[in-house]
Amino acid sequence: MKPEENILGHEKIGKLIRKFSIPCIISLLVNSLYNIVDQIFIGWGVGYLGNGATNVVFPLTMVCLAFALMFGDGSSAYLSLKLGEKKKEEATKGVVNGIILSVIVSLILCVTILSLLPQLLNVFGCTDVLKGYALDYGYIIAIGLPFVMIGTTLNSIIRADGNPKYAMTSMVSGAVLNIILDPIFIFVFKMGVQGAAIATIISQFLTFFINIIYTKKFKSITIDKSKLKLQFNIAKRVSTLGISSFITQMSFVLVVAFENNLLAKYGAYSKFGSEIPITVLGIVMKISQILNSIIVGIAVGAQPILGYNYGAQKYFRVKKALKIVLGTSIIISTIAFILFQLIPDKLISIFGSGDELYMEFACLSFRIYLMLCIINGIQIPSGIFFQAIGKSVKSALLSSSRQIIFLIPSMVLLSKIFGLTGVLYAGPVADGLAFIISATLLVIEVKHLGNNKNKEEILTDDLTEFNNLNKHIVITISREYGSGGRYIGKLLAEKLGIKFYDKNFIAKVSQETGLSKEYIEENEQKREKLSNLNSGYYFGINNADELFLKESQIIKDIASKESCVIIGRCADFILNNNKNVIKVFIYSNMENKIKRATEIYGLSKDIAKKEINRINKLRANHYKYYTEKEWNDPKNYDICINSDSLGVDNAAELICKMINKTETLEFI
Repeated sequence: MKPEENILGHEKIGKLIRKFSIPCIISLLVNSLYNIVDQIFIGWGVGYLGNGATNVVFPLTMVCLAFALMFGDGSSAYLSLKLGEKKKEEATKGVVNGIILSVIVSLILCVTILSLLPQLLNVFGCTDVLKGYALDYGYIIAIGLPFVMIGTTLNSIIRADGNPKYAMTSMVSGAVLNIILDPIFIFVFKMGVQGAAIATIISQFLTFFINIIYTKKFKSITIDKSKLKLQFNIAKRVSTLGISSFITQMSFVLVVAFENNLLAKYGAYSKFGSEIPITVLGIVMKISQILNSIIVGIAVGAQPILGYNYGAQKYFRVKKALKIVLGTSIIISTIAFILFQLIPDKLISIFGSGDELYMEFACLSFRIYLMLCIINGIQIPSGIFFQAIGKSVKSALLSSSRQIIFLIPSMVLLSKIFGLTGVLYAGPVADGLAFIISATLLVIEVKHLGNNKNKEEILTDDLTEFNNLNKHIVITISREYGSGGRYIGKLLAEKLGIKFYDKNFIAKVSQETGLSKEYIEENEQKREKLSNLNSGYYFGINNADELFLKESQIIKDIASKESCVIIGRCADFILNNNKNVIKVFIYSNMENKIKRATEIYGLSKDIAKKEINRINKLRANHYKYYTEKEWNDPKNYDICINSDSLGVDNAAELICKMINKTETLEFI
């Protein structure tokens, strides 16, 4: 029976984008609004110096958020992968380790910030005028950081457990409570910035409490006291899977650190002073973050739609989804651009009143710093598009280009030339340069979308029907590219009279996932090192993970039913607990690998060497990611064979003799 087609492959694109994007936009907006609400009430109740103080404390909360998201998103990814592998106990361990890491690190950061707050504030550009307010606000915020971090970590895990509505509800509940408590503590109790900080941590405690309750009713796992144990290998794995979220947040912290220090330095030489620029530009960046949250939410919502249809080679649906994402994003960024240019004084007034210099610099900041925000509607979705289709190098470039590659160097360079206004002009310079790169890569990719389709038909491997073995045995063969490992496996299958599995997996996986055969052949067993920097887990596993999980299921099913030879695909790891498996690794020296590549694949020597190195690195990364082991480590295998020394025929014969002499193999 043909499996039901994935909804991503046939439902109306617009409907799908609305379904996936709206919850994501709401979640991102709630995160953005938390600090903005504080600033609105502080601006009216304390004044702009209070807002300046929150701006220099804000990076500290972002550092904590970076760790919380690393552990939360890493646990979410681990949970999805292990549940896909039907390893519920392992999935539970990943979640538990993520939570424990969040608890430990949150307490360390809390103690560190409380102990070193004055020194840390100096790092983020705090001036003497702002320091009193910043200390009052920062000490209280630091006390609540463990609740913030643990609540945020749990929020990601709850979403991955299949309950995004609960996760969103807990966040919105905290945000609503913050809106209620801020005016009470600031205006009624006359507590100023301390009142805003107290309102914030009470609100964040509510989110924490709601999420803690959920730990007793996980859908996919069960957590009890016996499982509350930190395991280094799992903790490391969880952190690695969440590194993308950590880097994204920390890049923002780095930008704010440079920006505040430059504003303080060059502002002191201007008529505005240091405090006005730090306050105003902090507010401007947070307002622009609302715009970016909407655009990111739209693009991330479309990510699974783009990824699935790209893999299924339904390129017309990919183009249609991309067109909707870009069109919607540009409309939103255009509206924002008009507001920033026409009514900057009205926007800054939302955050309280200020003197003439304050309003003057606010108008300058909106009109200069956000001059090219209109093109964010293309730059941001482009990075997420490349992430969705598995182009990790391009995605990593686009994701880091604006903040790290262009903005920080532009601020440093232009401020030296133009002083305070140079910091402002760094914004449009970074936006413009990032746009040029993203638009160029996007146009090239869309232009060639579908043109690189593999025209050759994937041939099913010959399957020998006669089995001359009197026992049930499976031989897994991992091999370096060009070592002759696949041919050795085929010879071995013929000698033993058992089935040979390699490319015939592709048709089966294609049937079960809806992804095209060409896409599977091009992307399976290949993982770029930069892929970890572009992992998105808002809506479950991605195409690469689905390929691995489906192939794992097929490998286990085949191994349970018949004797066979299986090539690659981490089969040695997948069948590690099976007693009737012989695990083989085939390798050879570079000279002979090049010789085989030139003779068999018709490559030149230079190209052959590059291709050998490239594919072997991809195989090693793939193996490392899914097994947490080194691909070429002899300890993973029962026998490692140098095909140069024996030749492919003798290598196959050696494995046959090894199998025939192994009498202790048991049936499954």
